[in-house]
Amino acid sequence: MALLLDILRTEQKYLLTIEEADKLSFLLSAVMKPDKHNSKGGYLVRSLYFDTQFDNDFYEKLDGFECRRKIRLRVYSPEAETAKLELKEKQGKMQRKRSLTLSREDAESMCQGDYSILMKQDTPFAEELYGRMRQFAYQPKCLIEYKREAFTAPVNDTRVTLDREIRSNINCRDIFSTCPALYPVEPLNNVTMEVKFNHFLLSYVKDLVSLPSHMQISASKYGMCRNQILRKDP
Repeated sequence: MALLLDILRTEQKYLLTIEEADKLSFLLSAVMKPDKHNSKGGYLVRSLYFDTQFDNDFYEKLDGFECRRKIRLRVYSPEAETAKLELKEKQGKMQRKRSLTLSREDAESMCQGDYSILMKQDTPFAEELYGRMRQFAYQPKCLIEYKREAFTAPVNDTRVTLDREIRSNINCRDIFSTCPALYPVEPLNNVTMEVKFNHFLLSYVKDLVSLPSHMQISASKYGMCRNQILRKDP
């Protein structure tokens, strides 16, 4: 079931209030295509993040390394029969994301720290992930869940997402749990907007998302979660 996706594009993040996000959602829906999964309040996104024994990926983000990475499993429903195993790599202003589609059974093995299932995937990317996760002793670190609205435009692979109700649990390793105990990662009034595109951002999208009140941020959801536990500022 090894389906490989490889995306390289610019990603920008902004901090919004709920009121700003609601207004922007209305405006974006008029000029971009809403994601087919969009619903009132957004659709579920849940990820299990992995890091090294000594949290190297977290600290490289904290220290502002030019090249850094994140490894995660992602599902969109606890009842999902598949999961995406993703590697995100920061390369200057660009983000590269590669992903494999895993069966539910293989994803459950990954949650338990068994990465040997990657060796049966017939792709060099799976072998690369297996080698890295074994060499640097990667472990499941935290579960993160939030509600997302997404809007797309085919030109330059443009995508705008609005993420709210970001919650986490560092003790839960079951990405398919039906009722994980989660706590808020940031104030409930905060919404994270991500703007993703290739080459250049379309002018009509830029005009909407670049309002003066929108504050660009660099903190990731994983960084915000781990920062609460490790007590460092992102």
